[in-house]
Amino acid sequence: QVQLVESGGGLVQSGGSLRLSCAASGLTFTSYGMGWFRQAPGMEREFVAAINWNGGNPIYADSVKGRFTISRDNGKNTVYLQMNSLKPEDTAVYYCAAGRNGGGNYAVMYGYWGQGTQVTVSS
Repeated sequence: QVQLVESGGGLVQSGGSLRLSCAASGLTFTSYGMGWFRQAPGMEREFVAAINWNGGNPIYADSVKGRFTISRDNGKNTVYLQMNSLKPEDTAVYYCAAGRNGGGNYAVMYGYWGQGTQVTVSS
């Protein structure tokens, strides 16, 4: 079955960096766009970044543009989210997602989701 496993979350001070990874299995990775979403306590899940099947056309939420970078390694079936200049408002559970029509900013475009990894940014 399809599995998406996130890793790399943790506790970091404001201004610090983290790199999230999402390893995919059970699917033909190059057939899927990949996205990152996040959900803070009491908030709706929100789009963070997405990338199409070949690593082109990355898109970002305005709140992370210029600080976060999404990338993928199709040889390793892995998508990454490099997060720099982290702020306390970036604190959330981060989820990766895969979708046949993915690479976009709507959750409905993604059929598979990981279990999430916690990112906590202290002030």
